[in-house]
Amino acid sequence: MNENGIMEILIEDRYLLVRAASIYIAAVLTGIVWIWRKPRGRDVDGALLAFCWNLPALLALQVAASHFGWWQFDAQGGLLLGTPVDLYLSWAWLWGFVFAVAFPTLPLIFVLATALAADLALMPAATPVVDLGPYWLAGEVVGLILVLLPGQLLARWTTRGDRLGARVTLQMMTFSGLIVFVLPAIAIDGSGSTWQNPFSRPVWQWSLMLQLLAIPALFGVSAVQEFVVRGRGTPVPFDPPQRLVTSGVYAYVRNPMQLSAVVLLFLLGLALENLWVSGAGIMAHIYAIGLAGWDEDEDLRLRFGENWTRYRQSMQGWIPRVRPWFQRDSPDARLFVSSNCGMCSQVGQWFVRRDAVRLEVLPAETYPAGTLIRITYVTADGAGQFSGVQAISRALDHIHLGWAMLGWLLRLPAIRQFAQILIDASGGEPRSIAAPVRHQKSVR
Repeated sequence: MNENGIMEILIEDRYLLVRAASIYIAAVLTGIVWIWRKPRGRDVDGALLAFCWNLPALLALQVAASHFGWWQFDAQGGLLLGTPVDLYLSWAWLWGFVFAVAFPTLPLIFVLATALAADLALMPAATPVVDLGPYWLAGEVVGLILVLLPGQLLARWTTRGDRLGARVTLQMMTFSGLIVFVLPAIAIDGSGSTWQNPFSRPVWQWSLMLQLLAIPALFGVSAVQEFVVRGRGTPVPFDPPQRLVTSGVYAYVRNPMQLSAVVLLFLLGLALENLWVSGAGIMAHIYAIGLAGWDEDEDLRLRFGENWTRYRQSMQGWIPRVRPWFQRDSPDARLFVSSNCGMCSQVGQWFVRRDAVRLEVLPAETYPAGTLIRITYVTADGAGQFSGVQAISRALDHIHLGWAMLGWLLRLPAIRQFAQILIDASGGEPRSIAAPVRHQKSVR
């Protein structure tokens, strides 16, 4: 055997060693930190969520690394977007689960420093599988800030049960990334099929595609928002809402998140011209109405009893209603509008004319719990109160699906604030309420 042959064997052996070592290191460190910390309950839940966050985040980092020349992988077999799957999963597990369990209270700056020190040693040692570019440290910093840091924050917030809005935002980004990025990548690479870049089409075509994708996305985002605002919980099974949510999008369809994911995958497959991605949407639907649906139904029945049973019997799981559903024995929601403000009064009459379901429009001057300065919506159970744009968006839920979708859009962050600024600038700014006046017409 000549010298070149020997070198090829040595390189091949080192190549196999590096890929095997990634799994071995992850397994050994997991065992060590598990024995050391003995995590339980929400500690494990938070660490698993950090791992889930890393799956789409690290894959996106690898795409960026290839584009900017930070590093690339010289590997064959078992690849996902050019990344060895074993290295990818080990990396996601170490930066997610292991770090979250090992350092649950260590200041995050030290967690980042520990990860940086480890990568300074491991990344160069991973040659020839990893080919580092001259600016790979720039990619490392990007990864630490945009991948490791948010994942560890998600783990800590989940463990402590605080920062509900922030942790749900990260959860939503996590599972959106898994659905619209990781799963399509697996479907395309695993099938060996091709795909069409939507942005290579004429502007009007990809613009139309984005608008179509936005419709199911709105269902999913609104459902998550409703879980936070009305249920005081998250979509994650081990961190569920504290109360049964039947308002907002849930007044129109029982499974808006599953519906959103399935339709998104199906439409994304059409946009990419890849039937495997669309097929993943169909398989997700089959799974959702099978094992996942049965498990969810049993859990909700145990937690909410008759209220869940009544809601389930009255609401379609996958086909949205045209008009909203509200429990028959619940009181009406109330919309308080000032009769001394011309614009406000017109808004109240607008809802009256549209035969809003289970919504009572009343003068703000008769509000029993103090003085109002904006249009105010009070939920049927009295547990929620919303003002300004949020009040109008909640009232839109009582008309029909089309107006309700506009209401869901108005409730989204940034859009809500922008709409409120426009209304304030157009004469709908806060104002004091004058003396009581006679009730307006009620809508039932």
